[in-house]
Amino acid sequence: MNLIPQSVKDGFVRAVRPLARALIRGGVTPNALTTMGLLVVLAAAAAFAHRDVRLGGLLLLFSGLFDILDGEVARQGNMGTVFGALYDSTLDRLGEAALFAGLALFFLNGGVPPARETLAVAMAIVALVSSLLVSYTRARAEGLGIDCRVGIAARTERLLAIGLPTLLFGAGPEGALVFWIVVVLAVVTAVTVVQRMVHVAQVSREPSGRPTRTRETVRGHAAAMRKSSR
Repeated sequence: MNLIPQSVKDGFVRAVRPLARALIRGGVTPNALTTMGLLVVLAAAAAFAHRDVRLGGLLLLFSGLFDILDGEVARQGNMGTVFGALYDSTLDRLGEAALFAGLALFFLNGGVPPARETLAVAMAIVALVSSLLVSYTRARAEGLGIDCRVGIAARTERLLAIGLPTLLFGAGPEGALVFWIVVVLAVVTAVTVVQRMVHVAQVSREPSGRPTRTRETVRGHAAAMRKSSR
């Protein structure tokens, strides 16, 4: 189960398809859009680090547009490649790492009271590690032939949970809103990792005839064939 219904996600994809077609006519490549998306996320991370929380939230939500567009341009323009899938996934992970680093710097730069600073930074680190593990467990499972999109906090949910509240309400009194967002994300991403591990354990025991591989001929090839592993 995802917090955002798939029908809602599909609606956003349909809404940007005309823009994707226009970008294809203009010669814009999926990799260029992926790169632009990373730059916007890096700008959001810098804004959070400098305690400009509303700007950080706005930029983070804006980066989601590039996240949708690169996949749509690749599909509609028949420009999907193995390298493009790997590039997209790698830059997504880099962006998340930068984002949580920016949030940790927000806490260190006086975003929360000194008594809460150590815990806040620790929660940012937990959220970062867990978010990377969420992506890794899906990529590894799919490399073994098991679909693994389960979990309450996929990448879209994580970014929306940070971007929307901070855009609307800022940091909150003494940074309380940002602090609790990070705490909640640390918990739900860790839960998502466990959910995906349990899912793979259950599916791998089912006598469904599914062609599950224990090792890939080229490590990571199957996962890279998908647009991204989140």
